[in-house]
Amino acid sequence: MAIDALVSKKAGALALIAATGLSLTSIPAGARPAAPTARQPAAAARQLPAGLSALAWMVADADTGKVLASRNPHRRLAPASTLKTLFAVTVLPKFAAGRVRQVSAADLAGLGSGSSVVGVRQGRSYTVADLWRGVFLRSGNDAVHVLASMNGGWSATAQEMQQTARRLGARDTTVTSPDGYDAPGQVSSAFDLTVFARAGLANPDFARYCSTPRATFPAAGGATVQIENTNRMLVGSHGLPRYPGIIGVKNGYTSKAGNTLIAAARRNGHTLIATVLNPQSGEANGVYKEAGALLDWGFNDVAGSEPAPRARRSGA
Repeated sequence: MAIDALVSKKAGALALIAATGLSLTSIPAGARPAAPTARQPAAAARQLPAGLSALAWMVADADTGKVLASRNPHRRLAPASTLKTLFAVTVLPKFAAGRVRQVSAADLAGLGSGSSVVGVRQGRSYTVADLWRGVFLRSGNDAVHVLASMNGGWSATAQEMQQTARRLGARDTTVTSPDGYDAPGQVSSAFDLTVFARAGLANPDFARYCSTPRATFPAAGGATVQIENTNRMLVGSHGLPRYPGIIGVKNGYTSKAGNTLIAAARRNGHTLIATVLNPQSGEANGVYKEAGALLDWGFNDVAGSEPAPRARRSGA
């Protein structure tokens, strides 16, 4: 099913969730589920994929909110650019796609050394849609900086993202750098990132951007260049085939976070989200392979999966 059809089907209910801060109906805010074998007997009867090495992961049904399986879902880890999902949930609804921004030096101030960039240049003009394509496809921290500047500044945007996270019931996340760049104290979790992805998919623009494999981006002299999404699972690159039914969402990497990924796919009337943080196997494309294995497992068993029971709320 096309992403626009998915969004139109889900937008009403999910947009209400995002707007009212009710969090995910079957993923209770603050829940601390145990390991899958102890938490979900039905899931335990179905053998999980072999070779899962990530420090934390979760696979959930985006339609119902059911947690199908997880490991360390509330472990607080550096998220890298998967945190851009929260940035988009917070900022994307605020500015019309056709609005034009002429980039100033102040817009790009503080861009971290070694940041991933899409090629935003001081003095040039970009539409908001250009900037969001830069965020989603190339994980452009330069585009994030410009949008954050439009939103009142870097610190104000970080604070607003923090408020959005709490409103959505995501309590493992601390935002310091809105682009996901490694910063002291900045953490999230597989649980929270799944919440952000599910809320984001309620927005048709978010869903469209996160599922776009290739697009054009402004270059010097009125020319354009083609940019390709860095999500190998979405485009099929670096020896990895495109995952069947893939609709996004966001990948990331930093030296502290390792490889991180939120992957959503739709098959046979079900939409699943697999979030994988920092695989330890060292295997090429390991984060994509582990997410793909979790999605395959989930699609094979989603009809018989059970929601996670509520656990005692922690003080975190």
